[in-house]
Amino acid sequence: MQHRKIAFIGAGNMTRSIISGLVSNAYPAHLITASNPSIGKLNALQADFAINVTQDNKNAVDISDVIVLAVKPQLMQQVCAKLAEEQNLDGKIFVSIAAGIPTTRLQQMLGGAFPIIRTMPNTPSTLGKGMTGLFADININKIDKQYAADLMNQVGEIAWVEKESMIDGVIAAAGSSPAYFYLFLEAMQKEAELQGFDHATARLMVQQAMLGAAEMVCHNPHLEISELRTQVTSKAGTTAKAIESFQLQGLDQVVAKAMQAAVKRAEEMAQQF
Repeated sequence: MQHRKIAFIGAGNMTRSIISGLVSNAYPAHLITASNPSIGKLNALQADFAINVTQDNKNAVDISDVIVLAVKPQLMQQVCAKLAEEQNLDGKIFVSIAAGIPTTRLQQMLGGAFPIIRTMPNTPSTLGKGMTGLFADININKIDKQYAADLMNQVGEIAWVEKESMIDGVIAAAGSSPAYFYLFLEAMQKEAELQGFDHATARLMVQQAMLGAAEMVCHNPHLEISELRTQVTSKAGTTAKAIESFQLQGLDQVVAKAMQAAVKRAEEMAQQF
C-alpha cells in the first residue's frame, strides 16, 4: 500500500477501525492524523496506535495529502465549509465514508471540484469483516483509486460500482443488511425460547448457526448459495418443511421489498443534504 500522509476528520468507530487496520499492516503511524472535537477519543487513538491527534481540522488537513471525511452527514456542511473558508484544498484527495451525500454535493460543500472517492462501509468493518462499496468518477486516477481500495481493504472486502447511484444498492445489500440478519436471529431466538431453551442457550445456538452458515458460504465460492441450501435440505425432511413455510409466505418478495425500501430511503436522504 502507498504510504501517504492521511487525516481523518472525525474519530468515531469507523475511523478507529481503519486506523487499527492500517497500523496493524505496518502503515507508518507518524503519517496518520486524527482530528475530533472530543479529546477523549483522540487520546485513546493516540495511546493505542501512536498516531498524531489534534482538535483543529485545519491543522490536520494542512499536514496531510489524503483527507477522510468521517463525520456524521448532518455535520458535513459545517465541517466542509469551515475547511473551504480557512485553507487552500488544492492537491488534496478526499475519501468520504459519510452516508447519503453525493460527491457533487460534497464538492459544493468544499467549494471546488476536488477529487472525491465515495465509500459505503458497514458496521462489521469494526471487526475487520466489513463490506465496502466505492465509487470514483472518471477524473480520479488509478493510483488514487488503488489507495482508496487499499484503505478500505483494511476493514474487510470491497467492491467498486460504476455509477454513483449504485451506492444505494450497496446500502441495501451490505450497509443495512447486518440489521436484517439480526432481525432474523432475534425471531429465531425468541422461538427457541418459546420451545423451552433458556435465553443464553437459545442465543448461542442461533448465533453459532449463523456464523457457521456464513463461513460455509465464504469457504465455498465455487458453489451457488442455492446449492449450499439444497445440500442442507433433505427431501421431505425437517429443513424442507421450514423452507416450504418460508416460501409459502413469500420470503423472496419480503426481502426484495425491504431492499427496495432501503434504496428509496437512501435516494430521499441524498436530497436532504
